[in-house]
Amino acid sequence: MELTVAVDLPRAARCSMALGIRLGKATVSLIDSISWLYNATIPLGDLKPLVLREVVGNVFGLASALGGMRRRVWAWPVGIIGNALLFSVFLGAILSHGEAATLLGQAGRQIMFIAVSIWGWRQWHQSSRQRRPASASAETGPSGTSAAEAASLVGQAVSTDRLRVGTPTGADAEHSTKPHGEAGVSPVWATARQRAVLVTLMVVGTIALTPLFRLLGSYEPVWADAWTFVGSLLATYGMARRWVEFWLIWVAVDVVGVPLLLSAGYYATAVMYIFYGVFTLTGFFVWRRVDRRRRLSH
Repeated sequence: MELTVAVDLPRAARCSMALGIRLGKATVSLIDSISWLYNATIPLGDLKPLVLREVVGNVFGLASALGGMRRRVWAWPVGIIGNALLFSVFLGAILSHGEAATLLGQAGRQIMFIAVSIWGWRQWHQSSRQRRPASASAETGPSGTSAAEAASLVGQAVSTDRLRVGTPTGADAEHSTKPHGEAGVSPVWATARQRAVLVTLMVVGTIALTPLFRLLGSYEPVWADAWTFVGSLLATYGMARRWVEFWLIWVAVDVVGVPLLLSAGYYATAVMYIFYGVFTLTGFFVWRRVDRRRRLSH
């Protein structure tokens, strides 16, 4: 004879069990979605398949760029998501089972951009909460720019590295404002000595990192990967210093980076590089014109 014991669970316990089951299913569904995104590719005929993460990462980057140009705080976390996705893409064979190319310089750029974006997000968030006049409340640095200005200048990140600066164009360049109402920063030219230092660091940094990246399995030509990484660091530094020349460093990064990305099969990022290149050239001429007018007015 079998005995059946009926257990009458309290209503709260039954609700907790049901909630736990639903959360478990939601977690499994989320993991499946992440796994699909991680492994999904877009076929391109005879060309190397396009990694979906690369496309999504660049879409997030472009959205962040547009938000940054409109001085929206949400641009920073959106950019961070894009940088994180691209970081996983450029690690290539380290994280993938296929024949994806590893570009350690590109991956390193994403880490730098994430770090800068976290800082910029914090600065912009504080600025948006305070809403006080710049003359009374803005925290200024050694160069006379506020923290939010510096965040705007350094923010970039990004696949969004140049667009998050929010550089105005045309007649608006001289009358642009920051999130808290400050006048746009005044661009300056680097001195001859500073230019020499930039060129030296670009060459020496590339030479120094090339054997390291090669040892770690970066894609050939490794020097090109090292060049884009070092150039991104120097361009970001020059951006923070308000040097007009930082735009030219980005041009040097793009000239080498586009062929590298195309040969490695990262077509979406290569297209974005071309787009950024056009923006970079425009930014250079705008900053040069602004500086020239400032000099003439004095």
